Amino acid sequence: MRKLSCDLPRSARSRETFRRSTRIGIICRNFLSNNIVRAQDHKSAMDTDIRICFVGDSFVNGTGDETALGWAGRLCAFAHACNIPVTYYNLGIRRNTSKDILHRWETECSLRLPASCDGRVVLSCGVNDTVIENGSVRVSSEESRANVRNILRNAQKYKVLMIGPPPVGEDVQNERIMTLSQIYAAEAKIHGVPYIDIFSPLASDVAYKREVSSNDGSHPRSFGYTKMANIISSSSNWWFYAP
Repeated sequence: MRKLSCDLPRSARSRETFRRSTRIGIICRNFLSNNIVRAQDHKSAMDTDIRICFVGDSFVNGTGDETALGWAGRLCAFAHACNIPVTYYNLGIRRNTSKDILHRWETECSLRLPASCDGRVVLSCGVNDTVIENGSVRVSSEESRANVRNILRNAQKYKVLMIGPPPVGEDVQNERIMTLSQIYAAEAKIHGVPYIDIFSPLASDVAYKREVSSNDGSHPRSFGYTKMANIISSSSNWWFYAP
Protein backbone atom coordinates (compact mmCIF):
# COMPACT_ATOMS: atom_id res chain seq x y z
CA MET A 1 0.00 0.00 0.00
CA ARG A 2 1.35 3.45 -0.88
CA LYS A 3 2.48 5.34 2.14
CA LEU A 4 0.99 8.63 3.23
CA SER A 5 3.42 11.43 2.39
CA CYS A 6 4.78 14.24 4.53
CA ASP A 7 7.25 17.05 4.00
CA LEU A 8 8.09 16.10 0.44
CA PRO A 9 10.92 17.86 -1.43
CA ARG A 10 9.54 20.43 -3.85
CA SER A 11 10.85 18.56 -6.90
CA ALA A 12 8.88 15.45 -5.95
CA ARG A 13 5.53 17.08 -5.21
CA SER A 14 4.03 16.83 -8.70
CA ARG A 15 4.85 13.11 -8.97
CA GLU A 16 3.57 12.52 -5.44
CA THR A 17 0.33 14.41 -6.21
CA PHE A 18 -0.33 12.11 -9.16
CA ARG A 19 0.42 8.97 -7.15
CA ARG A 20 -1.74 10.21 -4.29
CA SER A 21 -4.74 10.97 -6.52
CA THR A 22 -4.45 7.52 -8.12
CA ARG A 23 -4.23 5.81 -4.75
CA ILE A 24 -7.14 7.77 -3.33
CA GLY A 25 -9.28 6.57 -6.23
CA ILE A 26 -8.35 2.94 -5.54
CA ILE A 27 -9.11 3.27 -1.83
CA CYS A 28 -12.46 4.94 -2.46
CA ARG A 29 -13.55 2.29 -4.95
CA ASN A 30 -12.54 -0.47 -2.54
CA PHE A 31 -14.34 1.26 0.32
CA LEU A 32 -17.58 1.57 -1.59
CA SER A 33 -17.52 -1.74 -3.47
CA ASN A 34 -16.88 -3.76 -0.32
CA ASN A 35 -19.44 -1.81 1.73
CA ILE A 36 -17.12 -1.15 4.64
CA VAL A 37 -19.89 0.97 6.05
CA ARG A 38 -23.54 0.67 5.08
CA ALA A 39 -26.53 2.71 6.22
CA GLN A 40 -29.71 0.90 7.15
CA ASP A 41 -31.63 2.61 4.35
CA HIS A 42 -28.97 1.76 1.73
CA LYS A 43 -27.79 5.32 1.34
CA SER A 44 -24.37 5.85 -0.18
CA ALA A 45 -21.45 5.16 2.14
CA MET A 46 -20.54 8.80 1.67
CA ASP A 47 -23.78 9.78 3.40
CA THR A 48 -23.11 7.60 6.44
CA ASP A 49 -22.38 9.36 9.71
CA ILE A 50 -19.09 7.75 10.77
CA ARG A 51 -17.74 9.04 14.07
CA ILE A 52 -14.48 7.81 15.55
CA CYS A 53 -13.18 8.41 19.07
CA PHE A 54 -9.42 7.94 19.35
CA VAL A 55 -8.89 7.24 23.04
CA GLY A 56 -5.50 7.12 24.66
CA ASP A 57 -2.36 8.93 25.71
CA SER A 58 0.08 11.52 24.35
CA PHE A 59 0.85 9.40 21.29
CA VAL A 60 -2.84 9.47 20.36
CA ASN A 61 -2.81 13.20 21.10
CA GLY A 62 0.09 13.65 18.68
CA THR A 63 2.40 15.29 21.21
CA GLY A 64 5.56 16.52 19.50
CA ASP A 65 4.03 16.80 16.03
CA GLU A 66 4.56 20.33 14.76
CA THR A 67 1.72 19.87 12.26
CA ALA A 68 -0.70 19.04 15.12
CA LEU A 69 -2.07 16.04 13.24
CA GLY A 70 -0.48 13.02 14.88
CA TRP A 71 -1.21 9.59 13.42
CA ALA A 72 -4.92 9.80 14.15
CA GLY A 73 -5.34 13.12 12.38
CA ARG A 74 -3.42 11.88 9.36
CA LEU A 75 -5.59 8.79 9.04
CA CYS A 76 -8.78 10.86 9.16
CA ALA A 77 -7.44 13.50 6.78
CA PHE A 78 -6.67 10.75 4.29
CA ALA A 79 -10.18 9.31 4.73
CA HIS A 80 -11.68 12.72 3.94
CA ALA A 81 -9.45 13.00 0.88
CA CYS A 82 -11.39 10.11 -0.69
CA ASN A 83 -14.78 11.24 0.57
CA ILE A 84 -15.05 8.79 3.44
CA PRO A 85 -17.13 10.81 5.92
CA VAL A 86 -15.34 10.75 9.24
CA THR A 87 -16.03 12.88 12.28
CA TYR A 88 -12.86 12.68 14.33
CA TYR A 89 -12.54 13.07 18.10
CA ASN A 90 -9.04 13.03 19.56
CA LEU A 91 -9.34 11.92 23.19
CA GLY A 92 -5.65 11.48 23.87
CA ILE A 93 -4.38 12.87 27.19
CA ARG A 94 -0.71 13.20 28.10
CA ARG A 95 0.57 10.89 30.87
CA ASN A 96 -2.65 8.86 30.86
CA THR A 97 -2.23 5.22 31.79
CA SER A 98 -4.64 2.40 31.00
CA LYS A 99 -6.09 2.98 34.47
CA ASP A 100 -6.78 6.64 33.72
CA ILE A 101 -8.38 5.74 30.41
CA LEU A 102 -10.54 3.07 32.01
CA HIS A 103 -12.06 5.70 34.29
CA ARG A 104 -12.98 8.15 31.53
CA TRP A 105 -13.38 6.47 28.16
CA GLU A 106 -17.02 5.40 28.39
CA THR A 107 -18.37 8.77 29.48
CA GLU A 108 -16.37 10.63 26.86
CA CYS A 109 -17.30 8.29 24.03
CA SER A 110 -21.00 8.10 24.90
CA LEU A 111 -21.24 11.89 24.62
CA ARG A 112 -19.81 11.77 21.11
CA LEU A 113 -21.20 8.52 19.68
CA PRO A 114 -25.00 8.51 19.73
CA ALA A 115 -26.86 5.37 18.72
CA SER A 116 -27.90 7.03 15.46
CA CYS A 117 -24.34 7.14 14.09
CA ASP A 118 -21.78 4.57 12.95
CA GLY A 119 -19.82 4.88 16.19
CA ARG A 120 -16.27 3.59 16.40
CA VAL A 121 -13.56 3.54 19.06
CA VAL A 122 -9.81 3.29 18.56
CA LEU A 123 -7.95 2.48 21.78
CA SER A 124 -4.21 2.99 22.15
CA CYS A 125 -2.22 3.12 25.38
CA GLY A 126 0.49 1.40 27.39
CA VAL A 127 3.67 3.47 27.26
CA ASN A 128 2.81 5.40 30.42
CA ASP A 129 1.98 2.16 32.23
CA THR A 130 5.62 1.11 31.79
CA VAL A 131 7.19 4.29 33.19
CA ILE A 132 9.13 3.83 36.43
CA GLU A 133 8.01 6.16 39.23
CA ASN A 134 9.00 5.83 42.89
CA GLY A 135 10.82 2.60 42.16
CA SER A 136 8.08 0.74 40.30
CA VAL A 137 6.07 0.85 37.10
CA ARG A 138 3.06 3.14 37.19
CA VAL A 139 0.73 0.25 36.30
CA SER A 140 1.69 -3.40 36.52
CA SER A 141 1.32 -5.57 33.43
CA GLU A 142 -1.38 -7.62 35.17
CA GLU A 143 -3.42 -4.54 36.06
CA SER A 144 -2.83 -3.04 32.63
CA ARG A 145 -4.19 -6.17 30.98
CA ALA A 146 -7.23 -6.11 33.26
CA ASN A 147 -7.87 -2.45 32.42
CA VAL A 148 -7.73 -3.11 28.69
CA ARG A 149 -9.92 -6.19 29.11
CA ASN A 150 -12.52 -4.08 30.89
CA ILE A 151 -12.46 -1.41 28.19
CA LEU A 152 -12.69 -3.85 25.28
CA ARG A 153 -15.46 -5.85 26.93
CA ASN A 154 -17.62 -2.78 27.52
CA ALA A 155 -16.91 -1.18 24.15
CA GLN A 156 -18.57 -3.97 22.16
CA LYS A 157 -21.56 -1.75 21.33
CA TYR A 158 -19.17 0.14 19.03
CA LYS A 159 -16.83 -0.99 16.29
CA VAL A 160 -13.53 -1.24 18.13
CA LEU A 161 -9.92 -1.30 17.03
CA MET A 162 -6.78 -1.34 19.18
CA ILE A 163 -3.42 0.14 18.23
CA GLY A 164 -0.41 -1.08 20.19
CA PRO A 165 2.00 1.23 22.02
CA PRO A 166 5.07 2.56 20.16
CA PRO A 167 8.69 2.34 21.31
CA VAL A 168 10.51 5.18 23.07
CA GLY A 169 14.16 6.14 23.25
CA GLU A 170 15.09 3.91 26.21
CA ASP A 171 15.94 0.27 25.55
CA VAL A 172 15.03 -1.02 29.01
CA GLN A 173 11.61 0.59 28.90
CA ASN A 174 11.13 -0.70 25.38
CA GLU A 175 11.44 -4.25 26.70
CA ARG A 176 8.49 -3.57 28.99
CA ILE A 177 6.54 -1.89 26.18
CA MET A 178 7.14 -4.84 23.84
CA THR A 179 5.88 -7.27 26.47
CA LEU A 180 2.81 -5.16 27.13
CA SER A 181 2.07 -4.88 23.42
CA GLN A 182 2.06 -8.67 23.19
CA ILE A 183 -0.23 -8.87 26.22
CA TYR A 184 -2.62 -6.38 24.65
CA ALA A 185 -2.62 -8.28 21.35
CA ALA A 186 -3.58 -11.48 23.14
CA GLU A 187 -6.35 -9.74 25.07
CA ALA A 188 -7.72 -8.10 21.92
CA LYS A 189 -7.81 -11.50 20.20
CA ILE A 190 -9.84 -12.96 23.06
CA HIS A 191 -12.46 -10.25 22.58
CA GLY A 192 -12.44 -10.40 18.80
CA VAL A 193 -10.98 -6.90 18.51
CA PRO A 194 -8.58 -6.21 15.63
CA TYR A 195 -5.10 -5.25 16.85
CA ILE A 196 -2.38 -3.39 14.97
CA ASP A 197 1.16 -3.73 16.28
CA ILE A 198 3.24 -0.61 15.67
CA PHE A 199 6.00 -1.42 18.17
CA SER A 200 7.78 -4.05 16.07
CA PRO A 201 8.22 -2.04 12.85
CA LEU A 202 9.11 1.19 14.67
CA ALA A 203 11.59 -0.46 17.06
CA SER A 204 13.68 -1.51 14.07
CA ASP A 205 13.32 1.82 12.23
CA VAL A 206 16.59 3.75 12.60
CA ALA A 207 15.15 7.02 11.25
CA TYR A 208 12.20 6.86 13.65
CA LYS A 209 14.43 6.22 16.65
CA ARG A 210 16.74 9.03 15.60
CA GLU A 211 13.84 11.50 15.50
CA VAL A 212 12.58 10.41 18.92
CA SER A 213 16.05 10.81 20.40
CA SER A 214 16.47 14.27 18.89
CA ASN A 215 13.07 15.36 20.20
CA ASP A 216 12.19 14.56 23.84
CA GLY A 217 13.28 10.93 24.02
CA SER A 218 9.72 9.58 23.88
CA HIS A 219 7.72 11.28 21.13
CA PRO A 220 8.49 11.71 17.44
CA ARG A 221 7.70 14.72 15.32
CA SER A 222 5.74 14.79 12.07
CA PHE A 223 8.06 12.34 10.32
CA GLY A 224 7.50 9.69 12.99
CA TYR A 225 3.75 10.21 13.21
CA THR A 226 3.55 9.82 9.46
CA LYS A 227 5.31 6.48 9.83
CA MET A 228 2.75 5.42 12.45
CA ALA A 229 -0.10 6.37 10.13
CA ASN A 230 1.55 4.42 7.30
CA ILE A 231 1.80 1.29 9.43
CA ILE A 232 -1.82 1.51 10.53
CA SER A 233 -3.24 2.31 7.09
CA SER A 234 -1.23 -0.56 5.58
CA SER A 235 -2.80 -3.09 7.95
CA SER A 236 -5.79 -5.12 6.80
CA ASN A 237 -7.23 -4.48 10.28
CA TRP A 238 -7.63 -0.78 9.53
CA TRP A 239 -11.24 -0.02 8.61
CA PHE A 240 -10.37 1.86 5.42
CA TYR A 241 -7.57 -0.37 4.24
CA ALA A 242 -7.28 -1.12 0.53
CA PRO A 243 -4.84 -3.83 -0.70
